[in-house]
Amino acid sequence: MRGKKRSTVSLVLGSGAARGLAHIGIIQYLTDGGYRIESIAGASMGALVGGIYAAGELDAYRSWVCALHLTDVLRFLDLSFSAGGLFKGDRIMDTLKEMVGEHLIEDLSIGYTAVATDIDRQREVWFSKGPLFDAIRASIAVPTVFTPHAYKGMTLVDGGLLNPVPIAPTFRDITDVTIAVNLNAQPRPRGQRPPGLQRLAAEPEQPDLRARIRQFLDSIGENLKPQARRDLGMLDLLSRSFETMQNAVAAAKLASYGPDVVINVPRDACGAHEFHRAREMIELGYLLAEEQMSLLDQQ
Repeated sequence: MRGKKRSTVSLVLGSGAARGLAHIGIIQYLTDGGYRIESIAGASMGALVGGIYAAGELDAYRSWVCALHLTDVLRFLDLSFSAGGLFKGDRIMDTLKEMVGEHLIEDLSIGYTAVATDIDRQREVWFSKGPLFDAIRASIAVPTVFTPHAYKGMTLVDGGLLNPVPIAPTFRDITDVTIAVNLNAQPRPRGQRPPGLQRLAAEPEQPDLRARIRQFLDSIGENLKPQARRDLGMLDLLSRSFETMQNAVAAAKLASYGPDVVINVPRDACGAHEFHRAREMIELGYLLAEEQMSLLDQQ
């Protein structure tokens, strides 16, 4: 069956912090290729990007995030001064609401499910109705980084904690193909990268600015928790620990549910907080989608 016949898509967008910007390029490739995305299930950044796409404002978000510089990230870090997390997340949510507008999930033009984690009951929560930004805010609440989101008596945190690649919400879909995006994949050896990926990997970075922002973030964490490991940095340690757990859970979910296509974004593509590398990650997503969908077309 060729790709043109598999025109309708259930899209599963995984969690992975700044690597989730690759979702934008993947969606762009699918729409450019004539695929019709009929439903999206997402966790964390997958819920954010997927929700904005379902609301019809992904182009605006792409333009905004591509204009971010490294130092701009600091403007959105609103310290919470509480034990629940380093940052409140209100500034980024207010910015996105102004850009996208308020929406009810049930009024969106495509099916949408955001996955969060009820930390008290230790279970997944699926948002398939209600305010879009309640769903997004709950799903992106990375433990210790963002404060939990209180909603209908629940204390909700990042959906990637229990389900970093939420395939199950698409089981009832009647579509031609289910595509899952895993943002925690194994790094690729340089010799196995497509030409475009080799070029991206060779682009110069900004080590001085990156070191400055990481030093700032780590200094916050060290002041709040003096016992944290100083050699790695508190945020780096938390981020890498969280990703290690996500890697194991994602591998189990993908093996159990077996979507038609898996687009693997290497976990070394960028750091968790490197949102200033949006253009690079979007192009990476586009290239990886092109690579995997061309294989599907050959079947």
